[in-house]
Amino acid sequence: MSDVGRRIRGLREERGLSLSELARRAGIGKATLSGLENGTRNPTLETLWAVTAQLGVPLAAAVGTGPVARGAAVQGVLLEVFEEEGATYELYRLVVPAGSSQTSPAHPEGVTEHLTVFTGTLRAGPADAPLLAGPGEHVSWRSDVPHTYAAGDQDVHAGLLIRYPRRP
Repeated sequence: MSDVGRRIRGLREERGLSLSELARRAGIGKATLSGLENGTRNPTLETLWAVTAQLGVPLAAAVGTGPVARGAAVQGVLLEVFEEEGATYELYRLVVPAGSSQTSPAHPEGVTEHLTVFTGTLRAGPADAPLLAGPGEHVSWRSDVPHTYAAGDQDVHAGLLIRYPRRP
């Protein structure tokens, strides 16, 4: 079993959720979640975000730091996790290949994303009202709704900070 699968299984069991219930809540197949927990499937970034959102934890609780996580378009490396009294922060280095796009599922309520573009042009933010950022520009949005990332005609390199407020 992979470390990611072991962590997800532990988080699911801590919350008293069955495999079927977590899969239903996350909008993924039971076989997909079972394969993830058993280490026989490599999850996409979208799958991991959907599962961790339903578990009410930051992505880092499942993946740790360092590995490249791949979505339909976004490739992210989790660089650091910061903890403070009221929130957990995850810092990522992102690459979005030219002309690619993806829609990510909603994070838990109150989660925000703060993105700084270093190269390229990126349209990112809520799926119904994405924002545009070019080199040296910063955009922020509430990511507790489906949100998108779409690169222009060149690869985008960016930094992404995700803030997860602590729940009482």
